[in-house]
Amino acid sequence: MSDATAAARPADEKIRCDACPVMCYIKPGMTGACDRYANHAGELVRVDPHVLLDRTLEQGGNVVPFNRSGDWDGKLINAPETFVTAIGAGTTYPDYKPAPFIVSSQVEGVDMVTVVTEGIFSYCGVKVKIDTDRYLGPEQATVRAAGEPVGHVTTSEYGSQMLSLGGVHHLTGGGKKEGRVTCEALLDLCNGKAVELTIDDGATVIVQAGKAPIVNGIPEERMRVGCGSATIGMFAKQWLGKADEVVVVDDHITGVLSEHQAGKLLDIPETGIKMKGRRSTPGRYFQVAEPGTGWGGTNISDPLSIIGPFDAKVAKPGLRLFFISTTGEHSAYYELDETLAPVAKEMPADLVSSTERVKENCEPALCTVLFMAGAGGSLRSGVTENPVRLTKSVKDALTYVTSGGAPVYVYPGGGITFMVDVTRLPENAFGYVPTPALVAPIEFTLRLSDYEALGGHMDHVRPVDGIPRGEGVRPVAPFLENPWPLAPHTAKRSHG
Repeated sequence: MSDATAAARPADEKIRCDACPVMCYIKPGMTGACDRYANHAGELVRVDPHVLLDRTLEQGGNVVPFNRSGDWDGKLINAPETFVTAIGAGTTYPDYKPAPFIVSSQVEGVDMVTVVTEGIFSYCGVKVKIDTDRYLGPEQATVRAAGEPVGHVTTSEYGSQMLSLGGVHHLTGGGKKEGRVTCEALLDLCNGKAVELTIDDGATVIVQAGKAPIVNGIPEERMRVGCGSATIGMFAKQWLGKADEVVVVDDHITGVLSEHQAGKLLDIPETGIKMKGRRSTPGRYFQVAEPGTGWGGTNISDPLSIIGPFDAKVAKPGLRLFFISTTGEHSAYYELDETLAPVAKEMPADLVSSTERVKENCEPALCTVLFMAGAGGSLRSGVTENPVRLTKSVKDALTYVTSGGAPVYVYPGGGITFMVDVTRLPENAFGYVPTPALVAPIEFTLRLSDYEALGGHMDHVRPVDGIPRGEGVRPVAPFLENPWPLAPHTAKRSHG
């Protein structure tokens, strides 16, 4: 049964759902626009099962799939073995109502309460971290899904590039199609589905949480071991005696062994190499080439294109020159001839091994999707009649915030702005309403005495074993890497 209400009507008539601002009229046997609520013989019911984390269940991968015909008898295990999540719980709309579930439990003798609700978030988006050295597009470039603008490129962070998608501007500030497409893209990303994104003046990338990105049709294998300079510092000693000069090609900071401080400390002599680009500090060069999908995130396919003629006063014939990219994906070996021109040679076995060592130190490339939203006053009023007290309680670490049982990061400053890794929630934890907005689970866990002190809805508190049972409940195993939401560290004492 949902938290949404419907007036008593004959079973063959439409009923009105008030779980979100759309306020659908639903025919018998049909669902509303969100596919989350249905008219079952004149009764408004929640279609998705309500998810409970059950520590007595074994891990079958990450979660145990819901099976209505399985062996589960519908019985709930007493807390703290059971945590009631907000997934499938329902909403507080039209906002004055208490949260659908306000559940009491006891943790090591401490009375606790968890307030559970699904939030309707217009002010939400995702931050996408894409592990790749390939150029995705210029910062601030528009990111599109199905041709509609859904976000923009932000920064590059040491082997990863960031996209900021969604937000109220794209959900409600543009055209109807832009809002719909943005909502669909966010929902799919948050529920672990693959989404194709195109970047203006940049690449096409397929993003899926926990999977390798696919850039212009090519799956990424690894992220960089470091920038070109850092790679020199890491492997300089291993290259000593195997090459006279090493250049690590990088779109941002290309490293040159003989000039680098690491090379100086190893007494590697000057080679007379002349690098293109802008010299920063010794052995570190910026802007040796344009960004692209070639060597080290540049647009080059020939490493010799980033160097000029060798200084004849310093360079000697036979000088061994080794180029490598920051992922080890590209490498080449040359020796200088009598005219000091680099001539391609078969790479010596020890440099082949060195290339494999660089690759070994590169972590697998993945896409990370972080859902981010602000819990507004309307959602907080479902917890307490004085919403600002909940905000203060979260800031004072008296209230522990989770999303589908997963730990969240709460941003400093005003309000309750939180971020969560979507791969740490049970499957299909996110929904939507066609306003458009995303529906995401959020739970607040605190001492019962602290809940009473902040003006909580005490008359709606019920014990965990009083939660309705049956087919509408879905128990899943918690993720092993997530802290248990009812762990003793959540039972913090009041400051008063």
